[in-house]
Amino acid sequence: MKTYGKKVWLIPDTYLQSVSKNDSLSHEAICVVNTSEEDAKISFTFFYEDRDPDESYSSFCAARRTHHIRMDKLTNSDGKPVKRDVPYAVLIESSVPVVVQYSRLDTSEAELALMTTIAYGVE
Repeated sequence: MKTYGKKVWLIPDTYLQSVSKNDSLSHEAICVVNTSEEDAKISFTFFYEDRDPDESYSSFCAARRTHHIRMDKLTNSDGKPVKRDVPYAVLIESSVPVVVQYSRLDTSEAELALMTTIAYGVE
């Protein structure tokens, strides 16, 4: 199968809220599809408005698979979760080309709102 995608992606508008009317529905995810024959090692750099970037998070996507990386479940190398209630941007770097999509389901109110977008693929 042909390999599709890019190795570097940017998502400028992300936000993981702490308030949820239904934790089982909480969904802020970076979705990755890897069409290559090689597992993708994925590293994240989180950028904030008022602090230095955080490069301590990583994940993977197996060869010829998809992986929905839920931000409410992701922990860094020290076991710390992603910061909540703080706007941030994410730089995603992969060892092989992948395609990246970002989705956020706002569950802070009874009326749910879903936002999704393809991340910006960097040449």
